[in-house]
Amino acid sequence: MNTPNTESAEETVSASEHVVKKKVTIKSRSIQACNFRSAGRLSNESARSLTAIHETFARQLASALDVYLGTGLEVKLQALDQLPLAEHIAGIPALSYVVPFSLSTMPGAVIVECDLDLVFPIVELLLGGRGASVSTPRELSEIEEEIMQDVTAVIARQAEHAWRIPKLALLPSRRTKSSLLHQYCPPNEKVTSVKFQVEIAGTKGTFQLVFPTSFLNVLLKQIKSEEPQRKGGFRYLPIPSISERVLDCDVLVEAGLPRMKVSVRDLIALQPGCLLKLRAPVRTPGMLTVEGLDIFEAQPVRNGSKKAAQLGRRTRLTNWGME
Repeated sequence: MNTPNTESAEETVSASEHVVKKKVTIKSRSIQACNFRSAGRLSNESARSLTAIHETFARQLASALDVYLGTGLEVKLQALDQLPLAEHIAGIPALSYVVPFSLSTMPGAVIVECDLDLVFPIVELLLGGRGASVSTPRELSEIEEEIMQDVTAVIARQAEHAWRIPKLALLPSRRTKSSLLHQYCPPNEKVTSVKFQVEIAGTKGTFQLVFPTSFLNVLLKQIKSEEPQRKGGFRYLPIPSISERVLDCDVLVEAGLPRMKVSVRDLIALQPGCLLKLRAPVRTPGMLTVEGLDIFEAQPVRNGSKKAAQLGRRTRLTNWGME
């Protein structure tokens, strides 16, 4: 009776274990933590639409503030973000100028938030100063509060023009504290913040437009309604033939007296106001030439306030237009 080879049996067992390990490795899964807060995020298309409309808003606001403040400035879109209101409130710097604007056509509010690096230069410019920022943060005085109310009103008017929502008006409220913004939106609801950087009188500062999801949906719907309607499917237009493309080419057309001879003595004697005698009878017709080729006899005429050429007989036989 034959006994099995021990070495071959061990090799078989090790090979089977290697195969099992390989299979386990292949079947291993990549597990990642799920972030439920990312649900409901803006799509790429919606983000592009919001970016485009607020870049237009930035340019219009720069022009409006230039006139209002009497000095040049630059407004740039800096960031577009979407996060819960509680997180947004936690990131607002202390003493920021926060003003809610209620919406005339729907519940909710649009919040305008300006940091102090932007508030004090604007106030100083409107008070006749050079627009310098303060070194130590402080609260605004009553006069400074009133000045900033007018400035935020300018921002709100330009936002209305940029958003183009029918019958929408932003109605200003009194300045509020950032900790009280939950009165205008539930703390767990996501808000959209559009942040802008303003450079004025050598100083840079930022302000934000913050609005709830309900207003965001209305704004995206308005943007979509203004976009040109796209028909489904692709349409392939026929490629024009070579003869059709040749007919759309531009050629040089001139009307004048070709091959006129003038003496060098007459050319040297030319001065402003002089008349150059061409020694050609007035009745001699000119020529209409195309790329240097004589096609028609032509007479100089006037068509209203423009110079023109009246065509006469054809000068030579061509096959142009004979097809």
